[in-house]
Parts: sequence; structure tokens; C-alpha cells
Amino acid sequence: MTVLKVNGRNVEISDRGDRTLADALRTDLGLIGARVSCSEGECGSCTILVDGRPQTSCLMLAQQAEGKNIMTIEGLAEGENLHPIQQAFIEEQGFQCGFCTPGFILSAKAFLEENPNPTADEVSVGMSGNICRCGAYPYIVKAVLRAAELMNAQAQPAE
Repeated sequence: MTVLKVNGRNVEISDRGDRTLADALRTDLGLIGARVSCSEGECGSCTILVDGRPQTSCLMLAQQAEGKNIMTIEGLAEGENLHPIQQAFIEEQGFQCGFCTPGFILSAKAFLEENPNPTADEVSVGMSGNICRCGAYPYIVKAVLRAAELMNAQAQPAE
């Protein structure tokens, strides 16, 4: 058995030592937001956050995640309240088919925590580890910029 901390709670999974984290999340925990596309860590569709850093879950073994904080797209919202990044992706239509969207959103979260006031060019570079096969990049950049605005407004103390 391997114990993982996923979206703030400890969970046990059966593991032989050769399972990817993506497989364990999807199969054992039903967290299907980490979508496996290339299985080579190139597309970013399976991106999750491990200790706050983007990680392609198709390349990480489940055992390697033991003792680390894992966040999937399912753990980003607080109940019915969307995270500002999720809200911005909806407002700016930062998706087309939606397959890559969870990976982009989690990559954007880590990016915006390091750079809360990015330029469009910085967003483009910051999101370069993720591929959108539909080509929604202009909308994704707009969504990340809008998310930065929403997060900065949320961080301002109320007057």
C-alpha cells in the first residue's frame, strides 16, 4: 500500500511499484482531470501540482509521490466556488475541446504564484510546457492574464 496526500486528504492506493501517478489518480481515486494523452510528458494534459510545482503525472510513479502534497484540478475549487483561474478560463473561453484545460489551469496556478503580474509574453513562456491541440493559445493567454487580475483583486484588503 502507498499513502498519498491528494487534495488535502490522505488516501491509500494499492501499488506494485510500477504504476504511474496518473493511473493511480484516475483508476483508484476517480480523479479523471489528469488526462493522459502522450504518455511521454510532452503535452502537459496530465499536469498536476506536487508540492506546488507542476508535474506531468504520466512520468511520475505513484510511490514517488508518497509524502508529497498532490493537487489535482478536482481539488482547486472550494466547494461550489471556482478558483479565480477556473473562473477566468470560463470568462475568456480559454479552451476549445477542454481536454488540455485542467493541465493549463494547474500550470497557471503555479506560474501565477511565482509571477502575479505577468505580461502576455511571460504567460506564453510560462505555459509553454502545455500543448493545446485545438490552438486556443490566444484565449489561454487572455485567461491567465484575467486570472492574475482576479487573484490580485482578491488579495487586496477590503476598504
